[in-house]
Amino acid sequence: MASRPGRTAGSRAAALRAAQAALAAEHAAVYGYGVVGGRIGDDRLAEAREGYAAHRARRDALVRTVRDLGGTPAGAAPAYALPFAVPDAPAAVRLAAELENRIAAVYADLVRAGDGSLRRQAAGALREAAVRAVRWRGGGVAFPGLTEHSTTAAPSSSASGPADAL
Repeated sequence: MASRPGRTAGSRAAALRAAQAALAAEHAAVYGYGVVGGRIGDDRLAEAREGYAAHRARRDALVRTVRDLGGTPAGAAPAYALPFAVPDAPAAVRLAAELENRIAAVYADLVRAGDGSLRRQAAGALREAAVRAVRWRGGGVAFPGLTEHSTTAAPSSSASGPADAL
């Protein structure tokens, strides 16, 4: 997720801040998917594993991006506050949808701050998170043109929770 070398110092700093925020969110998502995987039912375990793997890959790519932008990648916290208790599979589904909603928000900021390949990569991550959120919620597709994903959506609960926790 590198950006063009000809960026101004201000735009490069904004991209670095947005990339660090996305990295922090990916660390939190990886942690959160660990909780999801421990509580989710067998019927959605493969989906949870896919989400976990996707966020690990995005996290690793963001580490490289932050370095490419001249920063030192932020490390993961030892633990993260969950937005609500996750005692069972329905709560795990809600948590997964909430994680994806939060990830989509930080990638929207990275789309705005980035340019070139960084913007394209962030837009792809935003789209993937939005599609995963819809799948977890079991609703319609969030973006026009992505109807191919609506046929694979599985039913689930809707997501909600505070914006500053996981």
